[in-house]
Amino acid sequence: MRNVLQDPATKVQFAGHETFPLRLLWPKKAFEAVRGGAPLRTFQEHEAIARFGVGRNMAVSMRHWNIASGLIEEREGLLWPTALATEILDDEGLDPFVEHPATIWLTHWHIASTPEMTTTPFYAFNALPGVDFDSEGLASELLRLVQERGWRATRVTVKRDVEVFLRSYVRRTGALTEDAAEPLLAELGLVREARIGGWFEFMRGPKPTLPDGVFALALDQFWQRTGGDSMTLTAEQVTYEPGSPGRVFKLDEDSVVTRLMALDAITDGSWSWTDTAGLRQVHRRHQPDWLGLLTRSYGRMAEAA
Repeated sequence: MRNVLQDPATKVQFAGHETFPLRLLWPKKAFEAVRGGAPLRTFQEHEAIARFGVGRNMAVSMRHWNIASGLIEEREGLLWPTALATEILDDEGLDPFVEHPATIWLTHWHIASTPEMTTTPFYAFNALPGVDFDSEGLASELLRLVQERGWRATRVTVKRDVEVFLRSYVRRTGALTEDAAEPLLAELGLVREARIGGWFEFMRGPKPTLPDGVFALALDQFWQRTGGDSMTLTAEQVTYEPGSPGRVFKLDEDSVVTRLMALDAITDGSWSWTDTAGLRQVHRRHQPDWLGLLTRSYGRMAEAA
């Protein structure tokens, strides 16, 4: 995972959002549009303006973000909601109108933990050294990678992607318009403007609104990507490796360890934590129940089968 952006097989993308950040109402609107399966051009047709109440470019952006968020997938030539989307966004689901922090944290995890559709957020959260950065520096680092790897992306495209990344995650101080409050991911407070003009900083540390269930779901996906056959992961891997919960959620090491120590209870014994002779690890006994973890993230217990 360390060199995922150096892997020739890795797919990257710096466009698709049509310069719009992900907005609060989009997950539910997109879910309803594809609930029973929808043509691939559903978000691109002229009817999209009436269907979604937005312009065509914004409808295309809606499609992009919902696929990147793990809420929509292409299957058998149609667009469908994922199992995750159905559990959350159905009218009787866990959070149909995206009012719970768990939904936003899950959305962020899907966007920032892999580079395939959202390369700039992945790079920013997983590869930038330190906590401070400026937009020009971030764009320059990405352009260097584009040149080294031979990816197809222009300077204008990359710089625009960086702008959308910042508009997605940074809550603008002093903004009073309704539109300024709309970007969904800014609610997490993961990135803020620094005192020095043009600079930004990641807010690293404990995340009180991040449910333990969401952390466990993210850890499960990270575990599968980094070596699903391994029965153990170290605290250092979970904290510092690119694509890890520690990196993506900007958790410090103590916060990660605190959450790892709670995994036995959270996963009903599927995972356990050990700290022996300085070797701090989480052990996997068997695969946890993802639906149980999801429902616990919203303060509910899974219904008995």
